[in-house]
Amino acid sequence: MVNIIVCMKQVPDPEAPASTYRVDAEARHVVQWGVPPVLSPFDENALEIALRLKDILKGKITVLSMGRSLSKAIARKALAAGADQMVLLEDSAFEDLDNYATAFALAAAIRKTGEYDLVLTGREAADTNAGIVGSGIAEILGIPSVTLARKVEINDGTARIERVAIDGYEVIDVALPALITISNEAGELRSVSVRELMEAQKKPITTWSADDLGIQPAELGRTKLVNVFIPQIEVRCELVHGETEDELGRNLAIKLRENEII
Repeated sequence: MVNIIVCMKQVPDPEAPASTYRVDAEARHVVQWGVPPVLSPFDENALEIALRLKDILKGKITVLSMGRSLSKAIARKALAAGADQMVLLEDSAFEDLDNYATAFALAAAIRKTGEYDLVLTGREAADTNAGIVGSGIAEILGIPSVTLARKVEINDGTARIERVAIDGYEVIDVALPALITISNEAGELRSVSVRELMEAQKKPITTWSADDLGIQPAELGRTKLVNVFIPQIEVRCELVHGETEDELGRNLAIKLRENEII
C-alpha cells in the first residue's frame, strides 16, 4: 500500500493559438478567451507515474489543485484516469501567488491530508515553466526531493528513481517520504473512457480555503506584481545600395559603424 499525493495545476491550454490570449493590464493578469483551461501536461506525467505505482502496489492517490474559480469538469479528468480523491484549494488568497507562496500553501495542504509516502509534481508548470514549486514544497516539508524523474519504483520504503541527465540518466535511491518531480520522458497520461468519466462523478472532491489550512494572507504576500504588459518591439529595415559587391560591402561596413555595431 502506498499513499501518493499529486499536485496538478489548471493552466491555459498551451496548444491554443496566441490570438486567444489577452493581457488585462488593470488586473495585471493574462487571460485566455474562448478556450477552456487544461491540467498542466507536465502534471499529467506525474499522475501517470502515480497510477503505474498504484497498479503495482495498490494504495491511494490524492490530487491537489490550487487556484480560484477552478473547473471541476477539468479536475474530474484526474479522477477518471484513476485518482481516488481530489482536493481543490480554492480561495481569492490563492490567486497569482509567487513560487514560494504556492509551495507554502501546497505544503500546508499536504500536511492536512495526513500520512503520505510520496508527493509527485510535474517538472514545471506549463504556463510559467519555472520549475521551482516542487523542490520548494520538499524544503518546507523537510523531506528529500529528486527532480526530473522518468521512472519511479518503490520497494521496502525506498524509491528508486531514474533521473534524466544530459547524457542519459542517473539512478538514485531515496528514503520515503519524498517528493519527486516527473519529467515528460515518463510518458503521457493514459486515455480516459466515457465510462470512466461517468464513474468519476461519484468520486469525492473536497474544497479547502486558506482558513481551512490555517493560512493568513500575510503569509502569502512575499512579492508584489507591479505590471503585466506586452513588450513593444520596433523593427527597422534599412537597405544598403551599391553598384558592385565591393561597394555594397563598404557601404554596409559604414552603416554598421554608424550604428555602433562594429
